[in-house]
Order: sequence, then C-alpha cells, then structure tokens
Amino acid sequence: MKPFRMLLTLFASLLLMMSSIAYAYDIETRAVQFAKGKSSATINDTIKGDLTIDYTLRARAGQTMSVKLATKNGANYFNVLPPGSNDEALFVGSSSGNEWTGVLPDEGEYKVRVYLMRSAARRNEVANYTLTVGITGAAKAVDLGKAPASDAKVKGTRYHATGPLPCHMGNDKPIQCEFGVIRGKPGNAEVHITPPGGLKRVLTFMGDKVTTDPRDKLKAVKKGYDWEIEVNDYEHYTIPEAVVQGG
Repeated sequence: MKPFRMLLTLFASLLLMMSSIAYAYDIETRAVQFAKGKSSATINDTIKGDLTIDYTLRARAGQTMSVKLATKNGANYFNVLPPGSNDEALFVGSSSGNEWTGVLPDEGEYKVRVYLMRSAARRNEVANYTLTVGITGAAKAVDLGKAPASDAKVKGTRYHATGPLPCHMGNDKPIQCEFGVIRGKPGNAEVHITPPGGLKRVLTFMGDKVTTDPRDKLKAVKKGYDWEIEVNDYEHYTIPEAVVQGG
C-alpha cells in the first residue's frame, strides 16, 4: 500500500502545483497612431478569451496620458505599463475602473494593455470596446548639461550657432533649412529646424541617441560625420556632427 499512497501524494502535489501556475495570456502588440495634428486616437476593437492586446505609444516624461475604455463586458479592463515593464503597471483597471489620467514619469514606449478577467477568459467570452488614448502637455525639460564656456551664443539669440543645413520634404528636391542649436555638455544638443512652409522641428541629441516629438516616427542613422534624420517618412534632414558638437 505504501507505494500506492506515495503515488497518490505525488499526484496531489502535481495538481496543486499546476493550479498555482499563473494563467497564461496570448498577447498581441499594436502601435497607436495619432492623426496629423491630433493629440488622441480612438480605437474600436474586439478581444475574445485569453487574447490580450498591448497598445503601444511613445511619450516623454512630464506629459499627461489619458485613457478611457468603453465596454459592455463587465470583465473587460485595461492596465497602463511604463517603459521596460512587462507586468508592473502604473494603473490597474480591474481595481480602479476604466478611466485614467496621469503624468508620465519617464520617456519611452508605454503600453495600454486591454484584457478580460481570468474567469471571463476561461469562459471564452467576447468583448467589443472603444479605447481612447491621448497624450497632452509639454514634456519635462531635457537637461542637456552645461555647455563649455568657450561655446559662446550667437549675439541676440539663445543659440550657440545658426545657419542653413541640407533637407528635403518627401520627394521634393533638396533645399536648405534654417536651424539654431542649443548645446549642453559635449554630445548633447537641441537642434531647432524651420523648413519653408511654417513647419517647426526640434531634434534632441543625447550622446548617440536622437529623439523628437514622441508622437512622430523617427529614424536616425550616423553616417561618417553626419546624422541622416527621417521623420514620418517625409521630413529629411542632414545634421553635421559639428552642429551638435560645436568647434
């Protein structure tokens, strides 16, 4: 009988271990895109069973995010996850409701995770919902550090240098765009560009990292002594390293 009892004990332990394993969700990732000139986006979507959707968008520290989920399924909620997190949330909808507004602590990619509660997911329930996500407010000022004393500003301006740099819009012919640069410690700078037509673009350089308005799509590649910058597959800028570093 002892071997039989040992087998029963082992089987019971196995069942207990299996019941303690966290419920696994199937997570899909979808990028949130704001229409040009808009600070929010509205998404109509559906989830079923254990499907979870992470809606991703970039934002800067100091900006305000607002999220609202309209759904008829009482087990349908959202969480907000900060950059770099896969589970630790800034906001948990199942305990706090389906509407949230908060100031963002860091720059990076945030996730709005929409899901069904475990019991509803196991019943393979369906939720049709409308998700509204917005980013507003000014970003927290970037600390560029202190520029060397020898890097004097252009008289009557806040810039350390001004002038033209190569650029083009879409498939148009290359032209010259006016710029002004505010430098910090070596390698850090804000380049303010004003192409013809009233567009304004700010590119922030922090060492080997280049950023712009987080709502915009940015590509930045260093080629020799120049940065080749593309924004929203439309704006194209060539930023000489000397603009960023001075000298």
